[in-house]
Amino acid sequence: MRNRSKPIDMPGKPDLSKRSYEKELLDSEGLPFSAIERNMLELDFINTWLGGHAISIRGLALLADGRRRLHICEIGCGGGDNLRVLDRWCRRRGVETRITGIDSNEHCIEVARRRWKGDNADWVHSDYRAVSFGGERPDIVFSSLFCHHFTDEELVPQLRWMEGQAGVGWFINDLHRHRAAYHAIRLLTGWFSSSYLVKNDAPLSVLRGFRRREWEDLLGRAGVGGWSVKWKWAFRWLIVARAGGKEYV
Repeated sequence: MRNRSKPIDMPGKPDLSKRSYEKELLDSEGLPFSAIERNMLELDFINTWLGGHAISIRGLALLADGRRRLHICEIGCGGGDNLRVLDRWCRRRGVETRITGIDSNEHCIEVARRRWKGDNADWVHSDYRAVSFGGERPDIVFSSLFCHHFTDEELVPQLRWMEGQAGVGWFINDLHRHRAAYHAIRLLTGWFSSSYLVKNDAPLSVLRGFRRREWEDLLGRAGVGGWSVKWKWAFRWLIVARAGGKEYV
């Protein structure tokens, strides 16, 4: 039996001076459905107990502006956990929602479809870059723990895509590259996780995360206006932007 208390062996003193571009196992081809499903369940647990979902709710609340109807789209939606949390937050406030989840992994989309309750969601198996909403753009586009999977060169057009597809605004919830975050998540997932994907990818994802100046540089290169970059516990960044470069409040 595999020792669940022992984390995947990774360097004790990793180089955090720049982003790692080492690929995560989740980005591999041909992963079995059972491994993907387990990974999604554990990520939901991490987001719930370490405040990741609360950060996404904050991003939504900043852009909702009292609207009674919202079309919310997530790129890299995984198993749909973030969208379930946001949909529940809206319903508790009497806000009618339309949900669109986009992911290039068909297993993730299958998990999302299986776990969603209700008929207000569309699950799109596609690279987000191939999706265009035309005249029916979502009000809010967001991503959570998605951007760190990409290089800086890939992120610039991704930011422009989000800007172009969001009717009201968009937000990003992603990781702060920090030594304490790396060691903490390595120990935590080594203790509780039964997913080899989570054990390997959780600490690696921190090494692929961001510093504030890197976000500011990326947003500048993308030509995005009206944005805000805020640090959130635990070791996350919340980037919020209003569509069309409108002044952020």
